[in-house]
Amino acid sequence: MQLIGMLDSPYVRRVAVSMHLMAIPFTHRAVSVFRHLAEFQTINPVVKAPTLILDDDSTLMDSTLILDYLDTMHPERSLMPKALPQRQRALRLLGLALAAMEKSVQLAYEQNLRPEDKRHQPWQERISAQLLAAYGLLEKELGIEALSSTPLDQAGISIAIAWRFSREILPQQMVWDDFPLLQQWSAQAEAHPAFLAAPFE
Repeated sequence: MQLIGMLDSPYVRRVAVSMHLMAIPFTHRAVSVFRHLAEFQTINPVVKAPTLILDDDSTLMDSTLILDYLDTMHPERSLMPKALPQRQRALRLLGLALAAMEKSVQLAYEQNLRPEDKRHQPWQERISAQLLAAYGLLEKELGIEALSSTPLDQAGISIAIAWRFSREILPQQMVWDDFPLLQQWSAQAEAHPAFLAAPFE
């Protein structure tokens, strides 16, 4: 299998880290949706990262759908809890982490791609508030007690990846020190071999 996309994308990186944790062999091709547009179009005309090329040369896209496919392929290695209470919590945390990724991407596009005279300040303020809310709720959910018992499952992976992505691309967006538990979780996760094998670029 080949994973297509840049590791500075949180969506590409969550798939790469997950595949390392699940011990699923793959090759990573760092193709950018911006710098390598023509090349990406030949792989996936929709130009959506991540794209996963399967062994039969068919392709899948969207990180959540790719991970669902991998869980179905290898249910014994799934990174999602099976028991309902644990799965419910994982889904809640995962939803918040994905929201943080989405809002970070939206803000980055607004600030870095849209011309300044075309930016709509109320829209940016709304996205910023959503991002702050997502991380505020994640910090609360982790809690001091829950932090030590949070597994490196799909929710834990995605929280760490979202946090690193936001801090790297939006360094002035928030007072990051207001989220000590998220910082601690991120540092722990980033030291794991699966994260080191798929470093933020």
